[in-house]
Amino acid sequence: MEKKNERSKAEKLSEKLLSDHKNGGLRLSDEKLKKADKFAVGYKQFLDLAKTEREAVIQAVKMAEDAGFVPYEKGKKYESGDKFYFVNRGKAVILTVMGKKPLDEGIRLAAAHIDSPRLDLKQNPLYEDMELALFKTHYYGGIKKYQWTTVPMSLHGVIVRADGEKITVCVGEDEDDPVFCVTDLLPHLATAQMKRTPAELVKGEELNILIGSRPFKDDKISNKVKLNIMSILNEKYGITEDDFISAELEAVPQFKARDLGFDRSMVAAYGQDDRVCAYTALEAILKCKEPEHTCMTVLTDKEETGSDGNTGLNSSYLPYFIDDLARVYGLVGHNVISASECLSADVNAAVDPTFPDVTETRNASKLNYGVVATKFTGSRGKSGTSDASAEFVGRVRRLFDENEVIWQTGELGKVDMGGGGTVAQYIADLDMDVIDVGVPVLSMHAPLEVTSKIDIYMAYKAFSVFFAD
Repeated sequence: MEKKNERSKAEKLSEKLLSDHKNGGLRLSDEKLKKADKFAVGYKQFLDLAKTEREAVIQAVKMAEDAGFVPYEKGKKYESGDKFYFVNRGKAVILTVMGKKPLDEGIRLAAAHIDSPRLDLKQNPLYEDMELALFKTHYYGGIKKYQWTTVPMSLHGVIVRADGEKITVCVGEDEDDPVFCVTDLLPHLATAQMKRTPAELVKGEELNILIGSRPFKDDKISNKVKLNIMSILNEKYGITEDDFISAELEAVPQFKARDLGFDRSMVAAYGQDDRVCAYTALEAILKCKEPEHTCMTVLTDKEETGSDGNTGLNSSYLPYFIDDLARVYGLVGHNVISASECLSADVNAAVDPTFPDVTETRNASKLNYGVVATKFTGSRGKSGTSDASAEFVGRVRRLFDENEVIWQTGELGKVDMGGGGTVAQYIADLDMDVIDVGVPVLSMHAPLEVTSKIDIYMAYKAFSVFFAD
C-alpha cells in the first residue's frame, strides 16, 4: 500500500516538467518583503522629484555624484572601477562603470526612458476667452484624453528669454503653490458630448488648461485677464508673451507618489512608465563596483513619441559615446557594440481583472509575479519589434534563475488587440543582443499608474545581477 506522504509518479513529473509560477508574495520571506518595501521608499521620492525628463536627469546626476561618479572626459583612458556620466542636452544621461575585461569583450547595457505622457504647452499658449485665461496644449505620447480632465496639474520646464537667460519653472508641487486643470462638462449638459466616440470624448484641442480668472483693473484694454496673468509671470520670471516661443513647459499631474492598498503592497503615481525601470536601472549602476564587463545605464528621452530627435535612442548619441570610449583603447566602436548585451528596461501591461478580455492570460504579466521578460513587442504581426533570439532569452533566463530573481514572461495584449514598442528595436539596429525586461503596470499612460513593490524590487535585482555577470 502506497504511503500517504509519498508523492505519485505524476506529481513528481509535474514538478519536474511543468511550469509552477507563484505569486511573489508567497515566494519571498518576510525579510525580503521588507527589503522590497524599503526600496520603494526611495523610488517614490524619485518619482516626486523627477516628473519630467529634465528633472529625471538632474536627480540621476545628483545621485550619481553622491555615489562617486564624475563627468565624462572625452579622450581619457579609464581604469577598472572608474565611474562617470555623460549628459546629452539635459534630457538624457549615460552612466558608466568600467569593467575588468577589455571593451571589445562587450558592454552590459540597461536602457530605460525618462519621458512620460503629458500635456505640452504650445508655442503660443496663452489666451483669454469669456474672461478666463487658459493655456493651449499639445498632448505628448499616447493618452486617453478624457482621463486628463479635472486632474490637478503642475507646470514644469524651462523658458529661454530673448536675452538668452534660461528660467527654470516648477509651479504646483509645493503645498502653497497654485495648481491648474483641464475643465470638463457637467453630466447635466453632456448629452451631446457623450454621443461622441470614446476617442473624441475629449478632443485634443479641448485639452486647455485653466490658469486664471481675475482681470487687470483697467477699463481701457481688452484681454484684461490675460494681461493680469502676463503681469504676474513678468514679475516672477521677467518674461514677455513672446518668450513662450522658446520655452519647453510641461503640465503633469500634481499629486505625489503614494502607497496603494490596505497592505501597502503597491505604488500609485504618475510617470511610472518608464521611470520605474529608470530608477531600478539607475540604482543598479550606482551600486555596481568593479564589474567584469563595463556596465552602462542609459536614461533616454522621446520614447513615448517614437524615440526620434537628438535625445532619443533612434539618434546616434549612444553609439557615438561608445565609439569615443572605444577609440581611446585602440578599438572600433561597432565591434564593441556587436559584442555587447542589453536589457531594454521598459514596462509591460499587467492583467487587469476588470478588463481581462484584452489579454491572453497564459502569456500576460501579473502584478507580484516579478520582473517581466518580454521576448517581443510590436503590434499585430510583430510590427516594430526586435524579437530577442532564443539563445539570448535562454541566457537571460539562466541568469535570473541562478540568482533567485523572480521573473515572468509577458506580451502587450492579444495579438490583434493593439500593441506597442520600446527602445529595444533601436538597440537591436546597432547589432546588439537585447530583450525587454521591466515592471508590469496597471492603468499604463493614465495620470495615475500602479505597480507592485515586489516587481519593482525584482527589476532592481535583475539589472544588478546582469551587471554583475
